[in-house]
Amino acid sequence: MTLVLPRRVAIVGFIAWLLAAVVAARPLLAQRSTLAKAGDAMERAAEARAAKKISQRYDPTFRKYSKRYFGPAFDWKYFKAQGFAESQLNPNAKSWVGARGLMQLMPSTYHDIASHRPEFGPIDQPEWNIAAGILFDRDLWQLWKTTVPDDERYHFMFASYNAGEGTIGRALAAATKVGPPVWASVEQVAPSVGRWRYAETLGYVRKIDSTYAKLAKP
Repeated sequence: MTLVLPRRVAIVGFIAWLLAAVVAARPLLAQRSTLAKAGDAMERAAEARAAKKISQRYDPTFRKYSKRYFGPAFDWKYFKAQGFAESQLNPNAKSWVGARGLMQLMPSTYHDIASHRPEFGPIDQPEWNIAAGILFDRDLWQLWKTTVPDDERYHFMFASYNAGEGTIGRALAAATKVGPPVWASVEQVAPSVGRWRYAETLGYVRKIDSTYAKLAKP
């Protein structure tokens, strides 16, 4: 008994100390919870500021060339969302394959476009990079005019910008064997389409959609 009693006393003492520590820690935990909530609020505010920044950068240029090449009825914010998906609106962006600028155009593609537009300046200049990207989009937009429904064309336009019209043409051919000529059908058959980094393209289109939804909010 003389050996057991001190051990029991020690255990009881430890439990009492632990309870006291928990009680003492409650104000600190509450303080940390308050700080966490404040941190979340600050993060949400930062996200709101970032969204506002996205919605305002280069707006006049996107408006100008969207209207020039697509007409006033087309929502220029689609192209702003595309620019964000391409480079996060970074005019100095360069990809590992050599694409450059805000709209991530290959130098050869830009040269072909600019050769018919003497007013276009250097590829890295944001205005001309945006203009060339939207002009390239117009060719792709026309490409799908008779193939897919009008409300689906922008998906195919952007997908072709990312993966090439030949690849998306093969994807659509496979898609129409299982469903209507819509983007959802392409998503369904994408893994079975050869010679296509489909995950990149599907993610690209989804990012444009989600960014556009943010930009379109009043």
